[in-house]
Amino acid sequence: MQVLQVQLEVGPDPAEVGRARRWARSRLAGSGIGEDEPLAEALVLIISELVTNAVVHTGCPAVLRMLFAAEGGVRVEVADASDCPPKPRHAQGDDTNGRGLELVDGLADRWGWQPEGLGKSIWCEVDRIPAEPAPAVTPTGVVSPGRVPA
Repeated sequence: MQVLQVQLEVGPDPAEVGRARRWARSRLAGSGIGEDEPLAEALVLIISELVTNAVVHTGCPAVLRMLFAAEGGVRVEVADASDCPPKPRHAQGDDTNGRGLELVDGLADRWGWQPEGLGKSIWCEVDRIPAEPAPAVTPTGVVSPGRVPA
C-alpha cells in the first residue's frame, strides 16, 4: 500500500481555517479527487471542523496532514500541542457550536485520537467508494452487475 502524505502548518488564528480548506481542496484536486465529488466535500468539511477545534479550543498552532492511499482512501490528521483529549458534545436545538465531532463521526468511516509528542493527534479515515461496475451486456439484453446470465 503506497501512501502520499502532505501537510500544512496552521497558526492559532481562526482565519487559518479558511486557508486550510483552500489548501485541502487544492491537494484533493491534485490527487485526482474532483472538487464536486462527495468524497472531497466530506473531507473539506471534516478538515474545517478538526482545524477549527484545534485552533479554537487549544489556542496553539496545529499541523494538518492528509495521507492518500493508493487504493483511494484518505486519512486526515490534525495534531496540536494540547494533551487534552477531544470531548464530543451534543448540541441542542439552536446551539451555534458543539457539532464538530458529531459531523466527523457521521462523515468519516473511522476516527479517533492518539497522543503525539506532548500533545495529541485527532485522525479520521474516509474510504473512496469505487465506481459501480458497468452492467454486463448479453445478446438478450443488459444483466445487472454481479448477476451471471443463465
